[in-house]
Amino acid sequence: MKEKFYTYIENLQNTITSTLEAIDGEVNFREDLWERPEGGGGRTRVIENGNVFEKGGVNISGVHGALPKAMQSYFGVGDVDFFACGLSLVLHPKNPMVPTVHANWRYFEMYDNEGVVVDHWFGGGQDLTPYYLFEEDARHFHHVCKTSCDLHHPDFYNTYKKKCDEYFYNAHRGEGRGIGGLFFDYCRANDEMSIENWYDFVTEVGNSFLDAYVPIVEQRKELPYTTEQREWQEIRRGRYVEFNLVHDKGTLFGLRTNGRIESILMSLPPRVQWQYDHHPKTGSEEEKLVKVLKKPVKWQ
Repeated sequence: MKEKFYTYIENLQNTITSTLEAIDGEVNFREDLWERPEGGGGRTRVIENGNVFEKGGVNISGVHGALPKAMQSYFGVGDVDFFACGLSLVLHPKNPMVPTVHANWRYFEMYDNEGVVVDHWFGGGQDLTPYYLFEEDARHFHHVCKTSCDLHHPDFYNTYKKKCDEYFYNAHRGEGRGIGGLFFDYCRANDEMSIENWYDFVTEVGNSFLDAYVPIVEQRKELPYTTEQREWQEIRRGRYVEFNLVHDKGTLFGLRTNGRIESILMSLPPRVQWQYDHHPKTGSEEEKLVKVLKKPVKWQ
């Protein structure tokens, strides 16, 4: 399974980056190949200062070796070896009318002293973080998510949307990071789903990403915006940074397994603001967004 899924994310990375380069039309992704001293490595691709994308990364990695002590405590296991691979992406567009997007699809294995797989699971999801709320964009993104889920189980969309709303939540702010999408983890074989079934589901979601995001980018990328709207985008980006550095499990896992720092932190936007005690004007489009982030919305 690990070879099968790694081949999948290699191909998906190629598809996504070539599509985004065509949309941007000005710059291409820079590629870095890297190795992890303890085992494995990855292929990082970053786009910066483009016509559409101010900064973004579409990265794949496959790392293995002895599970670090900190992660042993986290998983409640002893001395075991592990393998983890996945594709992780974050895109921060220049135009504040275009939302930031994040997605991740991953696979994890643990082995006993004989090298036998003792546990394995899939995880991942995709979520949207707008700066200005276009409700039709939110409905479109969630419609694509629901369509992918419905092909595999009638309960998946509602279950994983709820998990997404709960996970991508800045508890210290009392608001969601964005308008959600899907989040699933520890997808193990059970009476209903074999590990092959989970592979089919996760790759279905991965294959849907461009359908979910690209139409929104195309619709919004040429819209005019003001200096004040750009400033609001940078303030909201600050909330994005707060989540990734305070709450995100993927960031924590990367740091605790001696991952490549540049790849782990590529999710951070290049220009951010933290204004003291900032509140949007009453009745403004900015306030409209914040109100939506205070309580999950049923978009489908």
